[in-house]
Amino acid sequence: MKLIKFFIVGVVFGIVLTKAEAVSWYRIYEMFMFQSFHMYGIIATAIFVGVTGIYLIKKKDIQGFKGAEINIQDKDFSYSRYIIGGTMFGLGWGLVGSCPGPIFILIGNGVFSICVVLLGALLGTYIYGILKNKLPH
Repeated sequence: MKLIKFFIVGVVFGIVLTKAEAVSWYRIYEMFMFQSFHMYGIIATAIFVGVTGIYLIKKKDIQGFKGAEINIQDKDFSYSRYIIGGTMFGLGWGLVGSCPGPIFILIGNGVFSICVVLLGALLGTYIYGILKNKLPH
């Protein structure tokens, strides 16, 4: 029962993404074909909210859940890893037709073919866990 509030937020977030058509394969296809601004607008809004939130957390020294300190470490800017990782992420997104985020939303909407993507994501996460210490970070 402690986790019910997180479950409710997840369900509401899933409903919002579904209603905004952010989980629609057709909207993602339009985005990658540069035929519509819809998805770019959603992504830009998310970036704006995230940047603003992090700025306020750092500026106002906002405390986390149960008063815990929020410590956001600065990232090391080695551009090659961002280019390689972003390219792999984008190619996977384009090939599958879905960002990893809404996998469970799509399953909840009855798109059971996305279970293959879920298995691939779990397998990729497992392989990364095995190779993590051998990869350049």
